Amino acid sequence: MRPGPNERPPGASDAQDPPGPAFAPDSLVLNRKLPLWYQVSQSLRASILGRARDASARLPTEEQLAAHYGVSVLTMRQALKELEAEGLISRHRRRGTFIEPRARRVSPVRLLGSIDAIVAQQSGERTAVLGHGPVAVPGELTEYFPDCAELVSYRRLRRDGDSDEPTNWAENVVRPDIAARLDVADLERWPMTKVLRDRVGVRISRITDTVEARLADPATAELLQVPLLSPILFYTGVTYDENGRVVDVARIRYRGDRFSFSVTVEAH
Repeated sequence: MRPGPNERPPGASDAQDPPGPAFAPDSLVLNRKLPLWYQVSQSLRASILGRARDASARLPTEEQLAAHYGVSVLTMRQALKELEAEGLISRHRRRGTFIEPRARRVSPVRLLGSIDAIVAQQSGERTAVLGHGPVAVPGELTEYFPDCAELVSYRRLRRDGDSDEPTNWAENVVRPDIAARLDVADLERWPMTKVLRDRVGVRISRITDTVEARLADPATAELLQVPLLSPILFYTGVTYDENGRVVDVARIRYRGDRFSFSVTVEAH
């Protein structure tokens, strides 16, 4: 139920922003081959999910966001409509747009050819690094790292920000020369893709994604607190740099009761 004209929307602080840093969306390099509204919505989604916990719940105006991303107000409005349908934001006439305290419990795993879409998909409310260190190249990944004797593995668990319920866990294996420039603390705030691109400076050319249905093994069942052999979505993302070299392989296990799989095909 939406608030009345004199009521305060959930998570809002009326005309004044709450204490703490103001919400500021990340920048975005637009790809003209993909729908602009979709790229903007995914970039903004990643910024919302990865924001500091004490950041403002109030978004900039449509005009300010459009100027920030370099798109029309109409395109920005369509991007915000997508986020509102997902349950991430609420829009209130004369009051503005606010980040919802709770996101929709079932989130789609979406694939639509955008690096920022991957960043948005991997963003979460709370992330804990379970461990990291050198590992032998897994046999199933030797084709991606033919010149490496070992890799560096990073294991992370993501939880719902309100219920503290685990939603997915990820393992990334990264080339040692790249891992040497990576700050583990960054992985508690941002997805690996964003850290590699924006913090380490890797020029990512493409990411190859696959999603398949699997059954929870003992380790996954324990981490995600689901029954053994219950259904999960298993995502693999292979990240290439500008020279065509694989720099990272991500393998993420999503709870089957919290995520669905969605692919968007544009007709034009």
